[in-house]
Amino acid sequence: MSTALESLKVAAERIILDPKYHDILTLIKGARNGAVYGTKVRFPHAFVMIMLFRSGSFREKIRQIIRATRIHARNLAKFAFIYKGTCLLLKRFGPGQGKEGPYDSFFAGLLGGYLVFGQRSPRTGKISSVSQQIVIYVFARVVLALAKLAVQPGNAASLPVVSRPGTSEAIRHHAWPVFASLSWAMVMHLFKWHPAELQPSLRSSMTYIYANSDEWDGLRNFIWHNK
Repeated sequence: MSTALESLKVAAERIILDPKYHDILTLIKGARNGAVYGTKVRFPHAFVMIMLFRSGSFREKIRQIIRATRIHARNLAKFAFIYKGTCLLLKRFGPGQGKEGPYDSFFAGLLGGYLVFGQRSPRTGKISSVSQQIVIYVFARVVLALAKLAVQPGNAASLPVVSRPGTSEAIRHHAWPVFASLSWAMVMHLFKWHPAELQPSLRSSMTYIYANSDEWDGLRNFIWHNK
């Protein structure tokens, strides 16, 4: 039995180390890494947020945690598979004739984003909150990266006025305080007057900090509990 398993292991390693299978196997490895990373990131976040801020029985909360983790892991795995597969197809059959094109990653991300994160649930007709969180996270990082590129002197993506050396340094120095203060000003205004429009987990945490702290009727729910 052990000899058969060892032979199977050797055969499998021979396949995964063969260069001619490398491109195809990157799809599997990418999907695997997406699932593992999604699980590692989402499970502790979902555990804390759901246990602290969601109502329901312990069993219901565990079910919600598992569901959120499964969606996050599945979405990252699917996106990685679609993205890497599309890049591979564009490289082989695109105008680059076997070479990666300058916009292959853009079009592969466009397709993956649409198929994985742009779809509504067939059961509810809504975009899942997990997908919304991932997309908003990515969007925020994209905006910050583009803002940095815009003020880099000599960069092809820079803007001609704000990328001048003196102006660029001034913007870099003051941009983050302005961005941070405006972001918090807007989110607090929205929470005050339009809370239903905020993402549910953000709304729950803000309700806990800013709304529930307005009410108590004794020492017990002043220090240990809310309401």
